[in-house]
Order: sequence, then structure tokens, then C-alpha cells
Amino acid sequence: MRLTLRQRTERKWLLAAEPEVLEELRRLRARVTHVTGALAATSDGVVLAHDTATVEPEGVAALTAAALGVAQSLAGATGRGAFRELLVRGANGYVATYAAGSTAVLTVLAGDRTNVGRLHMEARRSGARLADLMGVALSRAEQP
Repeated sequence: MRLTLRQRTERKWLLAAEPEVLEELRRLRARVTHVTGALAATSDGVVLAHDTATVEPEGVAALTAAALGVAQSLAGATGRGAFRELLVRGANGYVATYAAGSTAVLTVLAGDRTNVGRLHMEARRSGARLADLMGVALSRAEQP
């Protein structure tokens, strides 16, 4: 896959935001009981930062990108507008993905006893914070 110079520059700045992104992921885990991991990735599946111990972040980011594509298509086909979030409930807990601006997503792993309302509230807040961080990073990429 060949990236244009602009894409490489943007990626470099997005990855440079990793310490702030990681801190936001850790704050999210501290605010919501039973959250077991979180990661931020570009919408095409590149890990920006992760706070996960039990899963392989690159694999989860790639699966998130695939799920994001389906979710965006489903939302568009049904007239529901732009993607905001996706929640998957499994026998052992939840995987939730939230838009973090137009360039990134936040994926949160949580146990089956998680208060889903609290998860949504806090993860939406974190997604907005991540969008701000990505916006700053991209504006730096555009500076000469």
C-alpha cells in the first residue's frame, strides 16, 4: 500500500499524539468500572495508542476498521446519518466502538457487569477528547 506524502505526514503527527491519547484511555478505564481495555485507532485500522493487556491491539484495530465499514454502510443505507457508535454484546462482555472525529475511533472492551449507560456517557466524552487531540495533531501536519 502506497501512501501519499500528505498521508504519511498526517500519520506521523497522529502517532506523535500517542502520549496524550494513552492518558485519555487510562482516564476512561479509571472512570468506568469493569472496563478491561481501550484503544484508539485511525479509521483504517492503524493503532494510535492502546491500554489493553488481554488482546492484541493491531488485530482489534483491524477488526474495528472492518466493523466500522459495515456500520457506516448500514447507517447510510437506513438513513441514520453518520456513524457515531457500535455496541457488540458477547457472552462475556462488550466491545464498543465510538467515533472520535472523522479520522479516528475509540474501541472499549468491558466486562458483562459493566453499566452500559455509564460506558456510553464516558466513552462519548473520551471520543470527543480524542477527536480534539487528533484535530490538533492534523493541524500541526498542515503547518509548513
